[in-house]
Amino acid sequence: MGEAFFLPDGDRFVATELTRGPWDPGAQHAGPPAALLGRAIERFGTRQDVQVVRVTFEILRQVPIAPLEIATTLLRGGRSVEVVGASLSNDGAEVMRATGVRIRTVDGPPDGEAGGPPPGWGGRGPQGPPVPAGPEHGEPLRFFPTAHWGVGYISAMEWRFVDGAFLEPGPATVWLRMRHPLVPDEEPSPLQRVLIAADSGNGVSSVLDWRRWIFINPDLTVYLHRPPVGEWVCLQARTTLEPAGLGIAESIVFDRTGPVARGLQSLFVAPRP
Repeated sequence: MGEAFFLPDGDRFVATELTRGPWDPGAQHAGPPAALLGRAIERFGTRQDVQVVRVTFEILRQVPIAPLEIATTLLRGGRSVEVVGASLSNDGAEVMRATGVRIRTVDGPPDGEAGGPPPGWGGRGPQGPPVPAGPEHGEPLRFFPTAHWGVGYISAMEWRFVDGAFLEPGPATVWLRMRHPLVPDEEPSPLQRVLIAADSGNGVSSVLDWRRWIFINPDLTVYLHRPPVGEWVCLQARTTLEPAGLGIAESIVFDRTGPVARGLQSLFVAPRP
């Protein structure tokens, strides 16, 4: 087993079994490749005065546990706002792509003028729910048996549920922490910690029985309020379904001090074949 989710190999990154999703032994969970694409976006170019504020991912097909190539390009340049594209391919076939918005950082307004988070955002006080109880108060992940493979994304992340559970339908609040670096000998950035967790929002807040239904998210958009502090990030997630077999999963992402991001996933819902 590799000691990281991905191992550099020249211009490529070789996915290790730590990236494996729970339903296909040859396919990755979307969290690790999302973090890898986010890494490429935040490291693009030489600017040190920009911060990633939004990343949208299109999951074009299953991402294999295999060598992957990354290509990045500047889609829109600008002094204050720029858009960077990143693409992930296997043997020349694109499997996932991302578009990241980076905004120039400046000195903001004083605290008294900036205001707090809007109602429902998840801030402290009467305008929103408090920051969830910390991971030390949570319960470990309980998961369905998934055939004979035991190593993968589920085991490579540490999970602590403080509300709801994977095996209980409905909203859930769960803390996640990476047990391994994204790439060897490199401390994961705050952005990478958010992105590797954010794709789990629909899974932890599913409202149907996993054994009878599938909920496939072809995309993921993450808006970042600020970089998280520390190793743990928390997803406060809920899923809403429509009769037509469509749905959306929404996640508020916290660190121990408050909200840091919001994630959205569209869902295709159908009975398991």
